[in-house]
Amino acid sequence: MTQREWAEKDYYADLGVAKSAGQDEIKRAYRTLARDNHPDAHPGDKAKEERFKRISEAYSVLGEPEKRAEYDELRAAMASGGFRFPGAGGPAGAGGGGGFDFNISDLFGDAGGSGGLGDILGGFMGRGGGRAARPRRGADVETEITLDFREAAKGVTIPLQLTNPSPCTTCHGSGARAGTSPVTCGSCHGTGFVEEQRGAFAMSHPCPDCGGQGTRIDDPCPDCAGTGVTTRRRTITVRVPAGVVDGQKVRLAGQGEAGLRGRPAGDLFVTVHVRPDEIFTRSGDDLEVTVPVSFAELALGGTLTVPTLDGRVRVRVPAGTSDGRTLRVRGRGIPKRSGTPGDLLVTVSVRVPTDLDDAAASALRSYAEAERAGGFDPRAGWAGEA
Repeated sequence: MTQREWAEKDYYADLGVAKSAGQDEIKRAYRTLARDNHPDAHPGDKAKEERFKRISEAYSVLGEPEKRAEYDELRAAMASGGFRFPGAGGPAGAGGGGGFDFNISDLFGDAGGSGGLGDILGGFMGRGGGRAARPRRGADVETEITLDFREAAKGVTIPLQLTNPSPCTTCHGSGARAGTSPVTCGSCHGTGFVEEQRGAFAMSHPCPDCGGQGTRIDDPCPDCAGTGVTTRRRTITVRVPAGVVDGQKVRLAGQGEAGLRGRPAGDLFVTVHVRPDEIFTRSGDDLEVTVPVSFAELALGGTLTVPTLDGRVRVRVPAGTSDGRTLRVRGRGIPKRSGTPGDLLVTVSVRVPTDLDDAAASALRSYAEAERAGGFDPRAGWAGEA
């Protein structure tokens, strides 16, 4: 896509946001529209597919502050008549040629100090000198997955299906028809910029012949129309590290949207949601479990068999353990990619029988009498005791 085509598109309208919208608002709008127009949700609907492509293209620019700033700068210059592409019509500038022009008022900027000489020099000067144009990477992509608690705790590798702009499989992302290759642009000699003398200034601007790419495609690939990118379904493998928490994002470098004509791809950010477990909870790297016990087990002590993430472990309960006490088992908690795993925290909770048979009730009464005879008072020292 040439610089002119880029500037003439209204990406804000495509996402339905105002030009003053913040990055979070732009991201929310993209997520909503992408979900409503995704090809997977509307198979065979060409209108939705085209809409999805426009939304993705708009977000690939507005979703990155640096790209958005370039886009806004170029659109503002065009709107003020201070920037013209060759062949766009209108009178030539003071230096002739009609390819690039700017208004003298732009040298001073507005009252807030923006849009003046510094912006012009920073945006349009000093980019020649043999340096290649900066590659435009593809947009970052976000998706979500939901894991079971134990999968998140131990780590898991899962396949993930995506439908997004990916390198064209016909031309392998080059944009050129099979058997041909992009050629170095003769106008800019591969730099992506052409230089023009304007009085005392040597000014450079994106090459109009190659759109700032540095190369031209004389015979474009028919499947991607020379962009090197097509929207298709693909399956990738996502390695979720052990110990990931609910809401955490996993970044996969280079797995986002493909850049145009072989430019670097963006990144994929996978937000992980974790289902609660019926047995375990966690506190940081510690694994927590509550084990039901009887009064006799706490009073007399004993050994419990307690579940872990990968089996079971025996836990000793000291005689006289109080209800609600937490026992710690070292190294049997959440695994870590490096270092010692967390601990297993076992909390004992007394279960009181609700239906005693005659023998059990008789034995319990005998115990209660022996307890009183021995002088044990469970409420001794309690502030609520009269």
